[in-house]
Order: sequence, then C-alpha cells, then structure tokens
Amino acid sequence: MTALVDTNAAPAGLARRFAAFLYEGVLLFGVVFFAGFLYSVLTRQQHALEGRTGMAVSLFTVLGLYFVGFWTRSGQTLAMKTWHLRVTDAAGRPLGWGRALLRYCLSWLWFLPALISVWALGLHGGGAIIGSLLAGIAGYLLIARLHPQRQFLHDALCGSRVITQLPVRS
Repeated sequence: MTALVDTNAAPAGLARRFAAFLYEGVLLFGVVFFAGFLYSVLTRQQHALEGRTGMAVSLFTVLGLYFVGFWTRSGQTLAMKTWHLRVTDAAGRPLGWGRALLRYCLSWLWFLPALISVWALGLHGGGAIIGSLLAGIAGYLLIARLHPQRQFLHDALCGSRVITQLPVRS
C-alpha cells in the first residue's frame, strides 16, 4: 500500500528545487564517471571519440535507472532527500514507472533547447557551449515562474509535482 502525501501541500519553492538540481549534479558526477569508466572498459574503448553514441545511450540509460528507480521507490533522489523534496503525482501518490519514465524523458527539456542551439549554430568552444546551457537553464527557470504553481514544464506536462516534505519532529 502506498502512503499518500498531503494533496494540498504547497509546491516547493524554485530556489529550493534549483539548489537540489545543483546538488544532484554534484552527486551524479560520480555516477556518470563510474558508468562511463565501466562502459569504456567493457567496450575496450581506446579513444574518447570512439563509441560516443554508445556511451551517450548507456549514460542516458544509467541516469534513467537512477531517477526512475528513486522516484518510484520513495519519491526522492539523494539530493531531494537532503533538500526535503518529494515528487508525487497530482493525487499525492508516489510516481508509477510509466509516469516516472515520462518525467525523466521530459526533464531533458532543461537542456534540449541549449543542445539544439549548440548543434544548429555549430558551436565548438567550451565557453559558448556552457553559456548556451546556462542560458537554457535560466530560461527554463523563468518559464516555471509563469506557471501558477511555479511548476517546471516537465512536471506540468506529465502530471507530477515537487513538494516540500520536512521531517516530522517528535
């Protein structure tokens, strides 16, 4: 039986969610490093430019398993636990596999416009790529400010929401 969360719980603030986003990036560095290393060893990759597509697909899959696994189990990744955030469906229940997978795929909207612009403009310099990604992230944050409940686009599209869930003090 799944425990229900208060459906009237206020959505988490943008600052708290963005802080969790940044912290998640720090934690995922280790996950991506290990998965990339394992891929390189198993495929006997000799050069970084060889097998880029396979590496990208494997990292996308590993990250998907990480997020979908945590969201369906407890509604919280490690960073979300630290920042007292939980992802639920509109009724306050934990996400099912289908909705969690949809949320994961749609969450790439954070980066997709920036990645498309980098590709379309043929940018190759690190500064230009990072600038484009930062502009895309800032734009995504601004779009959330337009939503009545300050939801990110991927949550609004897939029917999920992120709430603040502070620990119960006894």
